[in-house]
Formats: sequence, C-alpha cells, structure tokens
Amino acid sequence: MNIQENLVNALNNISTEGQNPDTLDIDLLDSLGIVKKINTEDQKVAGIVGQLLPEIARSVDLIVDAFACGGRLIYIGAGTSGRLGVLDSVECPPTFSVTSEQVLGILAGGACAMYKAVEGAEDNRQQAIDDLKAIHFCDKDVLVGIAASGRTPYVLSAMVYAKEQGAKVIGISCSVNKDYAQHSDIDICAVVGAEVLTGSTRMKSGTAQKLILNMLSTASMIRSGKSYKNLMIDVNASNEKLYARAVRIVMQATECDFSTAEKALCQANNQTKLASLMVLTGLTVEQATAALITNKGFLRKAVEQQGH
Repeated sequence: MNIQENLVNALNNISTEGQNPDTLDIDLLDSLGIVKKINTEDQKVAGIVGQLLPEIARSVDLIVDAFACGGRLIYIGAGTSGRLGVLDSVECPPTFSVTSEQVLGILAGGACAMYKAVEGAEDNRQQAIDDLKAIHFCDKDVLVGIAASGRTPYVLSAMVYAKEQGAKVIGISCSVNKDYAQHSDIDICAVVGAEVLTGSTRMKSGTAQKLILNMLSTASMIRSGKSYKNLMIDVNASNEKLYARAVRIVMQATECDFSTAEKALCQANNQTKLASLMVLTGLTVEQATAALITNKGFLRKAVEQQGH
C-alpha cells in the first residue's frame, strides 16, 4: 500500500472528511436554499462547543497560571486552523494592551501562508520544532495545537516537542484522534461532523475553533485583570476609533462626563484602566499606578481597597 493510499484510508476515519447526508442535493438548490443548508449546519456548532466548556475552562486555568509566571500562550496550526490562531493572537495587544509576545500565533509555512497556501507545510514535522525554537519556546509557555483533523503532522510534532520541554499542551480538533489526545494535557475535541461541502473544514470546523479560541484568550485576559465589569478596561488607544472607545469606556466605568474622561486619559497617558481608577477614587497618577501594581492590575480590587 503506497503513501497516498494510506492517506486516503486515514481520511476515511476522520469525521470532518465524511459526506454530509443532509447536503447531498446542495448543488441542485437556488441561492436561498444553499445558504439555508449552511445556516442549519452552523447552528449545530455552538451546542457542540457548549458540551466542552469544562475542558475549555481547565485550559483557561492553565493559561492564567502561565501568564502569572511570565509564560506565553502560543497557538500553532496549518491552513485555516493556523490562520485562526494568528487572527486571535493579533487581536490581543489592541484589545488588552498586552505585548505582541504574550500571545503568539504560528502558522505552518510562515507569514506568507496567511495569504496563500504553502504546499507541504502541514507535513513538515521538523519545521514545527524549528518554529518553536525560533521563539524560544519553554516550559513556562502553553502550546495550543489546532488541527481540524487531529492528525496534522506539523501540529502533532509541535505538541510532542512542547511536552518534551515540560510545557502544558492543549489540543483543539474536530475529529477524534488517539495520537492527538495522547499528546494533549487537555483535549478539546469539537466533533462537528461532516461539513456542508465534504472536507471544507474552514466551515463548521473553523467556526468551532474560532469560538473556542475566543473563549481561551478572552477568559484568560478577564481572569488576568484585563476587564472591569464587562468593559475592555485595558484597551490600547492606538488609533482614533480606539481612543474614542477608551474615552467611552472611562465614561461607562465611572459614570463621568466626556471632558472628565478625556482629561483623566490625558493625565494617564491614554491608559484606560489608570484613568478610570483616578476618576473613581480621586487618586493621583502616581497613587493610582501604585494601587494597580499592589492589586496585580485588577481595577475592581484597587477600587475596593480605596473604600469605594
């Protein structure tokens, strides 16, 4: 049996590669009929992810512990899975004012693979190891391997290497795979079933992965003091829209008016959390800064410490 025949047989055992019986007639439908079929399948995804909330919550705990020790959250994947990891990682600095190093997305084939498929990248086991070495991956970090099939060689190799370094590994997949589970400390397997178009895992599988990644990063940031109530209190006011959002967040957090919020932001060098604490408590910049350090960046705790 040759390599290609082995791969064909392997695909037969992957649920995302199955043929969906509910969409066999999709090529006969008009546009409304097609999008109704897609929407019907999409609605199944959130419920399936909902069944995995305990595993996702445990993963958040690992990430929060890593952040507290100076570790990082590293996503790694190929194709759609890898691109989703990159997408989630690049949103963290402007949303939560973390460094671009704290949450990283590694894509098989490098940056150019974000826009154009790099042939053979997902099969390159050594490149996965080299890519982790290039970012000085260590035991403090948490690796999240993302692969719809649960068998991508590039991702599995990265997971094995991470375990060898003593790091925690989280696996996100959409098809049950013993090897994938074996190399994961926490296995998050969202079995969404056959796609609308057979094997097009950018669809339901991609949606499931996006939902899970959103939860991992957002919940970890909330638990690390990056929110106040449900406000993005650490938003980085790096452009006009984000500055306007920062002003609005200070107003919402403190119930102050526009001019008070803008003045506080100016004094706080556009640091939304710091400005909010100053308005809420009347502390100076220096006092508010010290209070946030004492309370490890948690605004609610800093406010309560001041008796408010």
